[in-house]
Amino acid sequence: MKTITTDELQKRVEAGEVVNIIDVREPDEVATGMIPGAKHIPLGEVEERIGELDTEKEYYMICRSGRRSEMSSGILESNNIAATNVEGGMLAWNGETIA
Repeated sequence: MKTITTDELQKRVEAGEVVNIIDVREPDEVATGMIPGAKHIPLGEVEERIGELDTEKEYYMICRSGRRSEMSSGILESNNIAATNVEGGMLAWNGETIA
């Protein structure tokens, strides 16, 4: 499974790169702030919402600390969708967030 640090992801976001971020935290967690442009799909809905994702794109999966995003990355990979787990999750994110 591919991984990326929050610092590496933040550099890509701030450089204006197109990055497809999926936040798999629960709604109450996302209400505290998420990365601008991220799509919210709670972990429990990832499998049923897989059809919303483009098999031609790579997705960066993030949660609070990295465990749920790791699980969701596995779900995407098992459905032939490229996924990268963001190590450390939002606890390690130092970039901008929106409510």
